[in-house]
Amino acid sequence: MNAPVKSLAPPAGITAPSWLKRLYNTLLQSVLPPLVITAALLLIWQLLCSGPNASLPPPSQVIEDTWELIVNPFYDNGGTDVGMAWQLLASLERVAYGYALAVVAGVALGVLVGQSTWAMRGLDPLFQILRTVPPLAWLPLSLAGFKDSHPSALFVIFITAIWPIIINTSVGIRNIPEDYRNVAKVLRLNGVEYFHKIMLPAAAPYIFSGLRIGVGLSWLAIIAAEMLIGGVGIGFFIWDAWNASRISDIILALVYVGVVGFLLDRLVLFVGNRITRGTSA
Repeated sequence: MNAPVKSLAPPAGITAPSWLKRLYNTLLQSVLPPLVITAALLLIWQLLCSGPNASLPPPSQVIEDTWELIVNPFYDNGGTDVGMAWQLLASLERVAYGYALAVVAGVALGVLVGQSTWAMRGLDPLFQILRTVPPLAWLPLSLAGFKDSHPSALFVIFITAIWPIIINTSVGIRNIPEDYRNVAKVLRLNGVEYFHKIMLPAAAPYIFSGLRIGVGLSWLAIIAAEMLIGGVGIGFFIWDAWNASRISDIILALVYVGVVGFLLDRLVLFVGNRITRGTSA
């Protein structure tokens, strides 16, 4: 007589753990849709660029041509002949310095413009004019002033990222509820206490919206600037690959640029959500 076969289904009344349900929902709602869309776009790209007269390589050829760059991102043969990781790190270092300067100056000027009607009337028209100047238009002027490509690149990042930070910070300061100001008067907070306990927490969602825009513009600016100033950096890598007709290298670099830009945006969003308890835009 054969032994009874045990059922693999869970006993009645037993459900999956809540964390497993959350993981399943996250995968289904947030991970699966972009994977499906990406796979469909790659398939279309493969079909369109597989012909003999195609101007661009298909994704299969891009992977084949750039395989060494993908699997060995930290090689260093000296000079500008370094792996993709070093190229990205060099660009990120420039962005970090320029963006940090823009954050400090942008928040300070935003607070000034938001708090002072006189400063807003005097500086806001100037800011609105300067923010429309394209980032690369500042590069010749910065090269003439600094006589060096490195500080010139930092200046381009700074001058590109500072405007959304100033504007969003000033809007946040001007939109602080009057009740908050009245509470500060009742508690007799001094200027420093009012700044830390009332002003910054109330304006934080606006500030971090500006910081997110600023970090994206910083990344765009350094890629464009590096194409002109040369040296190690992902922007110069793209320009050098173009001059050498290495189209697959350019496509790989663009993928890395997009991924890094996305991660920078998510990083600022994560910090903003922690500080503002999820209220930042």
